[in-house]
Amino acid sequence: MKLIRFGNAGAERPGVVLEDGRQLDVSAFGIDWNEEFLGDEAGFQKLAEWLEAHQQDCPEIPSGVRLGSPIARPSKIICVGLNYSLHAKESGMEVPKQPVLFMKATSSLSGPFDEIVIPKNSEATDWEVELAVVIGKKASYVSKEDAYDYIAGYAVHNDVSERDFQLRHGGQWVKGKSADTFAPLGPWLVTKEEVADPNNLRLWLKLNGKTVQDSSTSDLVFDVPTLVSYISQYMTLLPGDVISTGTPSGVGMGFNPPVYLKAGDVVELGVEGLGVSKQSVIAYKG
Repeated sequence: MKLIRFGNAGAERPGVVLEDGRQLDVSAFGIDWNEEFLGDEAGFQKLAEWLEAHQQDCPEIPSGVRLGSPIARPSKIICVGLNYSLHAKESGMEVPKQPVLFMKATSSLSGPFDEIVIPKNSEATDWEVELAVVIGKKASYVSKEDAYDYIAGYAVHNDVSERDFQLRHGGQWVKGKSADTFAPLGPWLVTKEEVADPNNLRLWLKLNGKTVQDSSTSDLVFDVPTLVSYISQYMTLLPGDVISTGTPSGVGMGFNPPVYLKAGDVVELGVEGLGVSKQSVIAYKG
């Protein structure tokens, strides 16, 4: 099953994508794709049964309607740094022996086709295609063997980053990760049953039509179940929480000289089976 949310920012409504590609408004189902829905172990089954009975009554979403994040604002976005060995190398850092974790403010969440706004005083805004894991039930001290039981599904995430803020403003990386529009998510939340192996998915990103990132989640230093288990040892994961699993090599910081986003640029990115997102870049206007 593929879930979407559509409409104006802050007023999104729930929808689904059918196998034939049509998008249906399922507002009449009565709940958004949020912690309450994702935390209901029978939620997806209830939705499937409701759709079987009411699909013919659901309005089709017109093409061109804005898509928002496929989940309502989660309690947290947890990111994993340096989780591809070549990306660690291009960053001038060692491959970590344990997962490197940092947070991204939930206010950075945006739709998959929304504009990326270069922050005020930014000189080094960068791109990062990543596989996002969405949690499906409360998880604390989860074993690696049981980790998949706690996953609702997966999505495409662009972990947009301001490198100067991240690396040279002191403190944690969160400063360079949390500007508004820095977390385009989607287009879809694809349920885990549709993804045979999240640890073997191609992911890629193009800048102005040129491929700059092209890799596979098979190259993750720490795979998906390891990350879910590891993170749950340090914090309770709630339904809807996002784990962004890291980016492969090919980010702007890794070029010589570095290449950073500027107004007018377009980034397009995708993960195998999870769809494609696309963002135009604009300058901050205060």
